[in-house]
This record gives sequence, C-alpha cells and structure tokens, in this order.
Amino acid sequence: MQDYEPRLKTLYKKEIAPLMMKEFSYKNTMQVPRLEKIVLNAGIAEAMQDMKVLDSVLEELALISGQKGVITRAKKSIANFKLRQGMPIGCKVTLRGARAYEFLDRFITFALPRVRDFRGVPLRGFDGRGNYTIGITEQLIFPEINYDKVLKIHGLSITIVTTAKTDEEAMVFLKAFGMPLRKAN
Repeated sequence: MQDYEPRLKTLYKKEIAPLMMKEFSYKNTMQVPRLEKIVLNAGIAEAMQDMKVLDSVLEELALISGQKGVITRAKKSIANFKLRQGMPIGCKVTLRGARAYEFLDRFITFALPRVRDFRGVPLRGFDGRGNYTIGITEQLIFPEINYDKVLKIHGLSITIVTTAKTDEEAMVFLKAFGMPLRKAN
C-alpha cells in the first residue's frame, strides 16, 4: 500500500481535529467528524442505447478517481422512460481512506478553480446529517481528462460523506479543508 500520508489527512490530524474539539467542545477525540467516503456518481441516459458511452464514462471516472468504477443498473422498470429492470443507467466510484483524501485535495485545489464563473460551492448541498453533495455540470474541469478523447460531455455528482451529526459541524469541517463555500444570502 502507500507509505505516505495524504496532505489533507495530515492537516486534519494536526489542525482541523484540535480546532473542532475546541469549537464544538467535544469530550472525546472520536466525536470529531471524519471523512468517511467520497462517492462519484454519473447517471448516463444514453447508456441504454450505446454501451460505448458508458465505457468511456467508466474510463473517465477511473482517471479522475484513480480507482475502477462499477456500472449502476435500474432497480425497477419505468415504462415512460423505456427503462427495464437491470438495464445499465450509469456508473459510480466509492473512495475511502487515503484515496478519498487525495481526491478531495485535487478537487478543491485543481478542479474547482477551473469552473467557469465560480463563486463558491452552494450551501444547499448539505443533507441535514452532515453529508455534502455537489453537482458538476461537465467532467472537463478535472485536469486528468483529455478534451480530445471525450466522447460526450456529461455531469456527475460528488457526495462527501462525513461522520458529522449536523450540517453546521460538516460546514466547519469542509471549510477547514479549504472548501470554498458560498456565503449565505
């Protein structure tokens, strides 16, 4: 495995955890929110007709995350969408541990600044339980993606799952990592 520790994990241990212990007056270090996992999910409607599109999206997710993705399939049939149970409708990658910290670091420092007209990520992405989801409209913001090899521009959702109990804890947690959260109106 890896014999080094990701930059953000070191930052978490040395600065973020003590800061949160003080701010939320936790009695135990195990109460401090941790990064549990990051899930990258791409729903591809065209995957039903053309498997090449799904394969290229899987390849792109592997480039972005450094880990092979899995194909997601329809759980039930929906006649209006011409969708049958078991048909491929997208793909996802779940990152844990060092890979999650590495991805978060690259996402905050390299990918987000490449978004056009970027004014910070919206606060409405919090779910009430300390998790944060952000939708990306095009995969081209990641420097790993070669524009010439892209078959189709697609979006993806990135869910950052933490052990935080509230949105406030998760907000302080992500802000400490350098996540550019937009100011509330």
